[in-house]
Amino acid sequence: MRTDSSPDSPPGTLPAREHLPVSAAGRAVLDVVIPVYNEEQDLQPCVRRLHEHLTRTFPYAFRITIADNASTDSTPLVAARLAAELPGVGVVRLEQKGRGRALRTVWSASRAPVLAYMDVDLSTDLNALLPLVAPLISGHSDLAIGSRLARSSRVVRGPKRELISRAYNLILRGSLKARFSDAQCGFKAIRGDVARVLLPLVEDTGWFFDTEMLVLAERAGLRIHEVPVDWVDDPDSTVHIVRTATDDLKGVWRIGRALATGSLPLDLLARPFGDDPRDRELTGVPKGLARQLIGFCVVGVLSTLCYLVLYSGFREFCGPQLANGLALLVSAVANTAANRRLTFGVRGRGGAVRHQAQGLVVFAIGLALTSGSLAALDAAGGRPAHSTELAVLVTANLAATVLRFLLFRAWVFPDQRQPYDTDTPEGSR
Repeated sequence: MRTDSSPDSPPGTLPAREHLPVSAAGRAVLDVVIPVYNEEQDLQPCVRRLHEHLTRTFPYAFRITIADNASTDSTPLVAARLAAELPGVGVVRLEQKGRGRALRTVWSASRAPVLAYMDVDLSTDLNALLPLVAPLISGHSDLAIGSRLARSSRVVRGPKRELISRAYNLILRGSLKARFSDAQCGFKAIRGDVARVLLPLVEDTGWFFDTEMLVLAERAGLRIHEVPVDWVDDPDSTVHIVRTATDDLKGVWRIGRALATGSLPLDLLARPFGDDPRDRELTGVPKGLARQLIGFCVVGVLSTLCYLVLYSGFREFCGPQLANGLALLVSAVANTAANRRLTFGVRGRGGAVRHQAQGLVVFAIGLALTSGSLAALDAAGGRPAHSTELAVLVTANLAATVLRFLLFRAWVFPDQRQPYDTDTPEGSR
């Protein structure tokens, strides 16, 4: 494990994965950020409880930074009062919303060697805070996250949030090959020197910020430490689940595409802090048919959701057959591109046109199945409800899925023993 400083590291940063030296008196080793938006009721008890816990249990100097995300209630006044009353508490005011924006702003400006954040509701038991940051202080790890999905975690929350959380992490594992277990737990920490290099690569300013940061860090070979946590759901949470889930899926697609095209400068992280991802293989990822099935299922779920949204939109302006054809065409092109890279591991542009042409043949088969289902429904008589149409289409798509996978695997993307070369002209093979 390297501990030498990189010549490309910013001035004053610490060598990679080295135990933090004893800081000067009064200099904060840990800066805990609490992003808030209109939290006038919860902010004061939260900060006081956190401040008391750190004063009593944390062996180093610390700082608590309240990041006010353009609150419109009395949150700024409460934050200012806390900063005046409690030593080591500060306030940063942002004029735009976004948890990712708040963390990027505060973390980028902080000089503390270890940076952390937690949600204002303190759903996570604070006894996990020291185990969270200790590996960063010791130099053992680069990032640390609280995990609600670890076997030893004790979690109290409703089945809806539990299902969404597990489904989201399954999507990350299947599509982006992520190995961390809980991307969205509001309880994370990062070394300051790593943050100064990593944060400029993270584009998202909202809830997907965490996931993007972790995926980039993992792909660059940084060490991520996971801490099982005790977590109690806040029933008054203001998080909009549907909108957040939609934004997260868009983020997954963006990151997957960037990784597929190699447009992310992961060397900026791999060289100073981690391992060069080109010199090693990700472990723990299912191989062969198992990996392809997982990738295909994940892409299929996302494509089906995209298809249903498109069909519902087109159905407002045209008949069911035309709406089905348009929705299936758009989703089929995206499905082929995603399966090409994420499921069957084909990189570069070589063969892309032929793959899309073959994908359209597979699309035609799916169109025949779904159109035939609609025709049969129409022949049954009456005017079926929109929900009935959707149910029939979902069933038809599920029936076509097995055939689609077999055609993709045996015909469109056969065993890729020779990777496609992006410099090889189409048709020269």
